[in-house]
Amino acid sequence: LRHGEGSWDQQIGSQLMSVTVAALIGVTVRTRRNHTEALEDRARRLERERDQQAQLATAAERARIAREMHDIIGHNLSVITGLADGGRYAAGKSPERAAQALDAIATTSRQALTELRRLLDVLREEEKQRADLTPQPGLTDLAPLLDGVRSAGLPVHLSTHGTPTLPPGRQLTVYRVIQEALTNTLKHAGPGATARIDLAYGDKASVTAAITDTGTGGPPDTPPAGRGLPGMRERTALYGGTLEAGPRPHPEQGWRVRLHLPEETPQ
Repeated sequence: LRHGEGSWDQQIGSQLMSVTVAALIGVTVRTRRNHTEALEDRARRLERERDQQAQLATAAERARIAREMHDIIGHNLSVITGLADGGRYAAGKSPERAAQALDAIATTSRQALTELRRLLDVLREEEKQRADLTPQPGLTDLAPLLDGVRSAGLPVHLSTHGTPTLPPGRQLTVYRVIQEALTNTLKHAGPGATARIDLAYGDKASVTAAITDTGTGGPPDTPPAGRGLPGMRERTALYGGTLEAGPRPHPEQGWRVRLHLPEETPQ
């Protein structure tokens, strides 16, 4: 300003313009730097969320496979055990009954192998399309299930009320809960026990299933570290339902499992 040419207002204007341009350049650089850092931070957070979602999906898939394998193997092995015990008892008195028990064991074993192969096919990407073509068991498969349990020595009575209008996912849940409840009866109810299944269908895909037995055994007081009851509760929770399991009220004896799936809410 002291040695410059021109009036003082021209000198100040020139200096202010230079400072303004420098300030704008600095603000622009800082803004772009902040924007870049924000984008990098968001990318890191998205990557962490993606990894967490992948871990959750993997855990959920492992839990689903564990439930399926427990239901398939546990039920069929319980039926085979009952058939083998009955066949051993009948071998000395009625060879014909023993031969029938062996035939039933072979049939049950083949069914178990078929279900296991179907489940393992789901784990193979190259065979996934073929595996998806095989339907999961539903309410129409209850009759073969009950026939197998009866052949293992457990009388089962089925009572149905209402019209079944359940989607496949809910049908699978009801089927697996009934299967697991009957498997527990075969394991713990003791000799001479009977079982009863009451199915009540409501509106909008709601359903209530009660499985009771007259056994004298029953699961132990402290729950084992198995997958039976937790698996049933996990399946039920997928549809916002409730599951109750415990001894029948006095003076009745035996065990009772009650499943309720509420009405299906539109998405």
